[in-house]
Amino acid sequence: MEGSTYTHSTAPKPVRSKVKRTTYRDENEENIVSNNIMFDRRVVRGNTYAAQVVTQNAHREVERLRTENERTLKHETRCRRKGELGSPAAPPAVKSRANIEAQTDTFLEELSDRPIEMQIATQTESFMDRPPSPLFIPSKTGVDKETEIPPGDLFNFDLEVKPVLEVLVGKTLRSSMLEVVEEEELIAIQRRQREFEQMRNAEFIEVQRLDAEASRRFAEKQRRVAQEKERHNQQAELQEKVAARAFAKSYLVDLSEAVFDHLQDTGHFYDPVDREIRDCFLPWLLNGVVDVVNSYADSRGCADALISDSIDMAVQLQTQVVAEIVKQEADAANTAEAPTMLNEDENHANDETKGRDSTAGAV
Repeated sequence: MEGSTYTHSTAPKPVRSKVKRTTYRDENEENIVSNNIMFDRRVVRGNTYAAQVVTQNAHREVERLRTENERTLKHETRCRRKGELGSPAAPPAVKSRANIEAQTDTFLEELSDRPIEMQIATQTESFMDRPPSPLFIPSKTGVDKETEIPPGDLFNFDLEVKPVLEVLVGKTLRSSMLEVVEEEELIAIQRRQREFEQMRNAEFIEVQRLDAEASRRFAEKQRRVAQEKERHNQQAELQEKVAARAFAKSYLVDLSEAVFDHLQDTGHFYDPVDREIRDCFLPWLLNGVVDVVNSYADSRGCADALISDSIDMAVQLQTQVVAEIVKQEADAANTAEAPTMLNEDENHANDETKGRDSTAGAV
């Protein structure tokens, strides 16, 4: 079938071991090595700072396991070469190790913080002390020969030592002279140092004396300056007090009169009659005078109005009379029949005009 996929699934199942095991571990089983770390001999128990004690049983057990591992490895190698051994279920163990069956069943195991301790005694046979080894002396090699040298043949002590002795004596004398000169120089330096110390101490004492004198002078100067300032302050304070006393005295001379005058001006002290005249009578009198003056003004206004009206009326009458006169003159010029009447009319008009003028002048 092209284009189709194949799937397979199966339930998980434990791997079967080649060694048949029961559900529970046999107490008498000693050859089977457990994978529990508490029973692993490679784990050190107890004090890790102390030296590990390996017993003979443990050593024999390790040797046995190493032998079995080597035997198993050799057997697997031979089977693999012959093709008799198929694919192993687990990789081969490394050297000095062995594949063991894992215990996955639940079981109880007693744990304690202190391992089981046992006391074992041993006795060794007494041996004699080893004797000391003899000194090693190598065998002699070569040929011995000898010769004789008479005194004074190779070395003349007096002759050879003389230049050396001269050098030593010269060096010694030179060193001694240098030491003496150095001591004298040190003595001179110490003497000069003592003189310098004395001079420095004297100068230091003089400087201290001058400093003390300057300090005393400065303190005396400061004291006198402070005293003079205090005197000036006291004098200024005294002058201020005197000036204040004089000012107060001059100010308080007319104080009572000024106070009474001020109180009288403000109205605290007054004459009842005078106050009644000023507050009652004078306002009434002023109001009456104002009313009279206002009435006089009103009367004068009325008179002025009457006079202006009469003047207007007189002007109107005079205008009418002038118009009539002009009309009459025109009539007289047109009609010259009655000159006498005209003269009478003119005289009459003149008389009326004079009477009106006199009336206007009187008004």
